Amino acid sequence: MTPERQMIRDVARDFTQNEVLPIANKLDPVQGDIPMELRNKMADMGYFGVRIAEEFDGLGLGVFEYCLIAEELSRGWMSVASIIARADSLMNVEGWSLEKRTEMTRKAARGEFLSAVSLSEPNAGSDLANISCRAVPDGDEWVITGNKYWCTFADGADYIRLLARVDTARGEPRSKGLKTFIIEKPRGRLPEGCAGSEIPKIGYFGWKTFELAFDGCRIPRGNVLGGGNTEGFKTTANWLEAARVHTAARAIGLARGAMEDAIAYAHERVQFGVAITEFQETRFKIARMASDIEAARQLMYFAATEIDNLRRIDKEASMCKWFASEMAERVTSDALQILGGAGYTKLHAVERYWRDARLTKIFEGTSEIQLRIISDRILGRPMSRTQ
Repeated sequence: MTPERQMIRDVARDFTQNEVLPIANKLDPVQGDIPMELRNKMADMGYFGVRIAEEFDGLGLGVFEYCLIAEELSRGWMSVASIIARADSLMNVEGWSLEKRTEMTRKAARGEFLSAVSLSEPNAGSDLANISCRAVPDGDEWVITGNKYWCTFADGADYIRLLARVDTARGEPRSKGLKTFIIEKPRGRLPEGCAGSEIPKIGYFGWKTFELAFDGCRIPRGNVLGGGNTEGFKTTANWLEAARVHTAARAIGLARGAMEDAIAYAHERVQFGVAITEFQETRFKIARMASDIEAARQLMYFAATEIDNLRRIDKEASMCKWFASEMAERVTSDALQILGGAGYTKLHAVERYWRDARLTKIFEGTSEIQLRIISDRILGRPMSRTQ
């Protein structure tokens, strides 16, 4: 934690307290969307361009700083910490000119060209290699057909980043033949050739999540990330390392928010003539919560540093994501218990942290998938697994 990083953290903490938290407390209970005014303020802070190079109007920082900011934003509203992940460099889009790649990357850094990521399908979630949505070349275009699930921000994004199957030769692993496509679209609408229905959720409010049906959706032939038939799966796997550390940061922010709110409530809540901070069970709960949060944070710092040093850390990223998300569910549940009946109302933010923490165990790879990755790296893949 250099002085510069401390400053980045403290500025993000003040921004969250003054700008994010009041809006979250107002809009989350009514399932309102993140307002554009807040997004513009985040853009002014540079939060969409944290990891984008300075030459493209970004901050040129690393995953470490990205996670520092994400933890603070999640302390207010996890959806706000998530939307900054929708800005990314577009410099590796195969068929775009250098001028367009540069322009779109600069727009992304300013929060003006954001993505919705579409990976999962009705029959392909944890089993991502089982993707069946297809992209077929037709002249100068790709024609996309198939169903996708769990695509958050599909309506509000400027483009959809879609993983689809191009071809798999007989005898090759299912992970072969996948590509990642860029589907440009008007903000506020789905692309032509795509219909969608909103999925009702119990949390992660601030934006909507969709099931999508592509039926002859056409995009330019060059709207592909990277190159080679295996690039789609490999690009996604590499991208998920930073995404999982980012999820750990979000989980830590949620847990910290719940703990801090529980501490404030415990000082005020009087039972049997004393504040409940006098009760040993309350004190021990808070001690365990604080220890778990700090342990997760230090693991996150390590994983983020490794990524910034250009090391592959699929095992460590999974450890980080698994530990932090499991911790967040425990801590937010204990915080709700400290508030008692008050915690089970929408009058306090703890219930929001609790609902959103539960999601961190599912998205970016479930806890079970993380344990599978960790155990495979330690023990090798089991003989019974053929794919």
